Amino acid sequence: MQADFKLSHIAMRVLSDLTSIHLCMIAALAISVLHPGLISTRIQLRPEDAVHYYVSVFLLLSLLFPAVFLLSGLYSNSPTDGVPRGITLFRGVALSLLLFSIVSFALYRRQQAPQGFIPLFCGLAIISLWLPRIVKGALRRKSEMKASDIVRRPNHDGAVLILGGAGYIGSCLVRKLLAAGRKVRVMDSLIYGDYSLHDVLGHPNLEVRVGDCRKLQDVVAAVKDTDSVIHLAAIVGDPACEVDRQTSRETNYAATRMLIEVAKGNGNCRLIFSSSCSVYGATDLLMDEYSNVLPISLYAQTKVDSEEALLDARSQDFHPVILRLATVFGLSYRTRFDLIVNLLTAKAHSEGMITIFNGTQWRPFIHVQDVANGICQVLSAPIDVVSGETYNLGDSRMNFTLGQLAEKVSAEIPATRVEYVENSDRRNYRVSFEKIRNQIGFECQWTLEDGIREIKRAFESKFITDYRDARYSNLQFLKLCGTPVCKDELDRHLMAALANIPAPARQSSTIWTPSTAAVRR
Repeated sequence: MQADFKLSHIAMRVLSDLTSIHLCMIAALAISVLHPGLISTRIQLRPEDAVHYYVSVFLLLSLLFPAVFLLSGLYSNSPTDGVPRGITLFRGVALSLLLFSIVSFALYRRQQAPQGFIPLFCGLAIISLWLPRIVKGALRRKSEMKASDIVRRPNHDGAVLILGGAGYIGSCLVRKLLAAGRKVRVMDSLIYGDYSLHDVLGHPNLEVRVGDCRKLQDVVAAVKDTDSVIHLAAIVGDPACEVDRQTSRETNYAATRMLIEVAKGNGNCRLIFSSSCSVYGATDLLMDEYSNVLPISLYAQTKVDSEEALLDARSQDFHPVILRLATVFGLSYRTRFDLIVNLLTAKAHSEGMITIFNGTQWRPFIHVQDVANGICQVLSAPIDVVSGETYNLGDSRMNFTLGQLAEKVSAEIPATRVEYVENSDRRNYRVSFEKIRNQIGFECQWTLEDGIREIKRAFESKFITDYRDARYSNLQFLKLCGTPVCKDELDRHLMAALANIPAPARQSSTIWTPSTAAVRR
């Protein structure tokens, strides 16, 4: 988590702490001189000894306290490494007092003066430094809870609009929201068919609209009378986006810019956008939400561009939330086998052999049901907590190399032969998911083994027979049927205009091409 190191703010807090520390020492020395019976010592502290200690020893040692506080994270606005604030406070105060006592004794032990005032000072320091912070934090949290309950309570009266609600993730999310009693409206072009929603089409709280996210009239009609939008509509995947780069940019970026204006005009307060951890590209570092992004594909670039457009549009009445999804796996109502876990499991079961390209590369993984759970949690979270935030959606326990993934597939499907091959795909990223765990309380419920087993059972029960069917692959389907064309002339011109990055963003960005990657904050 990033700390808010504003120098002026820190300077005021350091000055306040130093003032408290000096007042505590003056009080401890005064009490020891005036009321020696309060400290257990055989030698009475004389006034001149107290003044000498304060001037020659304590003035310098007092600087230990802000130094230790700074290193302990007490001057950060965010918890350190997920440690609760109260523990961080106590740890910092206790460590500074321990160091102070050791150094003070070492410097002053040759003086024939009592040391009983030091424990008294420590007690006063704990009261003046630790207790007020704890009380202040408790009062602030209580105030924030009241504000979120009374002022910012999520509005569950209006419908939730899911763009792309018939897709791999959307079809699972629809059912979870309906089960929670929410009114749901789906807008989907249904280029992959509507079979993923067949069993819920008659649900009284579900409305399904066939529409194109690039068509202004369709989007305006879909957004009307809804209070939240979940934007899942996209051409998903690096290879699928390369089939028709223009359509991919229109669908994944230009349509997002149009949706922002329509949603703001309609008064929709919350828009949850499905991005991807692939924006981190290739790196050996552990990436979090504050890391530089390095998109190395058109798909990832459109996600980065859309994120920036959404966050730039944030206002008092419009609250975008970015979810960067880990690599998704698992069965859905529109299952895909162009995803690595699903594909390797299908090949292991059907053919007894899998090929691993660049087995040392890292990926974070998340089950499709956990994605739907995470979106539901963000949708229900107080707006003041999630507004304008970017979250990696996943679980830090679910980072694995592709070689480790192969081992898990082999363990669940014995006798699988694994072939390791090196190629030019350098995508490699491990991701931290501590922010969403700490702020929202999200954790994955499904493991890789769970997903592998359910896919294996689907083949064993003949629920799925041929994983190579084009309907299970975005790339194969688009190659076979072609990408959807924007037919209306007005919509074509609008998409062409919106597909260009605005000038201010272009000045600080490099547009992705096959030979270069943009580095963005």
